Amino acid sequence: MNLPDSSPPPTWIDRMRWSDDGLIPAIVQDASTGSVLMLAWMNREALIRSLQTGQTHFYSRSRRALWHKGATSGHTQHIEQIRVDCDADTLLIQVRQHGGACHEGYLSCFFRLAVGDQWISDQSPVFDPDRVYTQAELSRSTAPTDPTTPDTPAPSAQAERRPAASAAPPPADTV
Repeated sequence: MNLPDSSPPPTWIDRMRWSDDGLIPAIVQDASTGSVLMLAWMNREALIRSLQTGQTHFYSRSRRALWHKGATSGHTQHIEQIRVDCDADTLLIQVRQHGGACHEGYLSCFFRLAVGDQWISDQSPVFDPDRVYTQAELSRSTAPTDPTTPDTPAPSAQAERRPAASAAPPPADTV
């Protein structure tokens, strides 16, 4: 799925219904299992770069910058297929995930179940974020108003760190 750098972007990009701020949500799904791995935002440049490289690139709303999934962690996403929804305002990107998609150490960013008044983890971590990211990168990795989790934090980011979820899986009788 690599588009040569010198090739013009596919014309279907112009038919997408971009938001007023030039973004589109991208749902990332494991191509072999169908599991939803994450949701992130793309601008036109991120989508074109993804098509050119065959790996996912996104736009961080909090940092107002492009980021390449896996640039820091090595946990890249290799694009198998891109689908466009019926309204042409959302992308479904099917990938081969290498490592975890979630900066908190899980395969999927959707590792919590909402049960009663709690969030309960129903997955085990697949990597230790403290070994993959430096503390400075972790503290800048997300902003409370931006659920997108950039993998390549900008040095100038001023985001606050959200409390990390417990890495321990819940007892078997709670799920």
